Amino acid sequence: MGDFDLAPDIGHILDSMNLKAIAAAYAAAAKEASRELVGFDAARRSRAIVAIAQALEDRTAQIVAENAKDLEQGAADGLSSAMLDRLKLDPKRIAGMARDLREIAGQSDPIGREISRETRSNGLDIAKVSVPLGVVFFIYESRPNVTTDAAALCLRSGNAILLRGGKEAIHSNRLLGTLIQDALASSGLPAKAVQLVTETDRELVGELLQRDRELDLVIPRGGEGLIRAVSEQSKIPVLKHYKGVCHVYVHPTADPDLAVEVVHNSKVQRPSACNASETLLLDRALDPSNARRILQRLLDAGVELRGDGACRTRHFDLPWKDATESDWDEEYLALVISVAQVDGVQEALDHISAHGSSHTEAILSRDAESIERFVLGCDSSSVMVNTSTRFADGGEYGLGAEIGISTDKLHARGPMGAADLCTYKWIVRGAGQVRG
Repeated sequence: MGDFDLAPDIGHILDSMNLKAIAAAYAAAAKEASRELVGFDAARRSRAIVAIAQALEDRTAQIVAENAKDLEQGAADGLSSAMLDRLKLDPKRIAGMARDLREIAGQSDPIGREISRETRSNGLDIAKVSVPLGVVFFIYESRPNVTTDAAALCLRSGNAILLRGGKEAIHSNRLLGTLIQDALASSGLPAKAVQLVTETDRELVGELLQRDRELDLVIPRGGEGLIRAVSEQSKIPVLKHYKGVCHVYVHPTADPDLAVEVVHNSKVQRPSACNASETLLLDRALDPSNARRILQRLLDAGVELRGDGACRTRHFDLPWKDATESDWDEEYLALVISVAQVDGVQEALDHISAHGSSHTEAILSRDAESIERFVLGCDSSSVMVNTSTRFADGGEYGLGAEIGISTDKLHARGPMGAADLCTYKWIVRGAGQVRG
């Protein structure tokens, strides 16, 4: 197994530290690889993904060892517990990564799917057919598991990808990048279809964001600051997910036991995830004893409650902190939740519209009319009914994994799998027709 190959003939460029030339070399190699990928069928691409999964299983101990270096450095640099949790790879998580890859490999090919077809009165046969985007530039923080997820999803959809992870995961990502390229080469696919940008110079990212002739889509996955910076600099279309300010609204008719469990799971099961709930909306007409059960379960799990005046007054003896105006817009990613009292479904929707991030919202209710009103009125990429916000996830949606969760409306929305990394083209077949 060789050293990780950055891009063709890049060594002399690195010596000169010409960032523009480095970016051009990465982009050109990715573009060429994307053109080569078009010639490989779905079975060959699937075998390459399975080969990556097998490499993860075979090299688990080495991956854990490299990841330990990142965790040690991260702790020394003062990374938060949420960031360290995102950074961590252990045998269980690596097994899950391999499992996700095999699921992606087994999916139907999203390329060449006929979206529509019509024969016009003049005899023209007009088809709308799915095709790869081309080259994806993926910028992400902390989570080295998404290195393999993103690579597999792009291979499944016939796209080349440039991976630029955060410096906090550099040891993990370098090894994963090597394993991926080795698997591609052994499967007969172009190794440059997946390239890891190992330079940590942020100015290189800025140069790559100008390469709109070679790169077709940028997906930044990380903090709000990263995504806004990428959006401001990029000449390439950017698919955005600023943050996950997710809400759970408890309607007066909610099943009390269900509400206790779903609210707890939405907040506590993995608070560092973007689909964890950050705000709890309790209906004014909710039985106070049922509301108290929900709040007490959160407190028992170590969750800090930040409440508005109505909630603090109604449950005055609980250990509240006063919610400030900024709390309603906060993505805590920790065992903290803001709690507000609302008067009915419409007020819940108004609060979500004012403070939500279009990620995921949930309603807990047994009233069909209220559920329908909430579902239709909630303009978020995922709307849950009587279930946890934590299910807003590509794996849980049957996508195998996700390259990100889009809170945009174009061109994809919500958890993005392989099919969401495709666009389409029109294929028009005729028999000599000319336009009069």
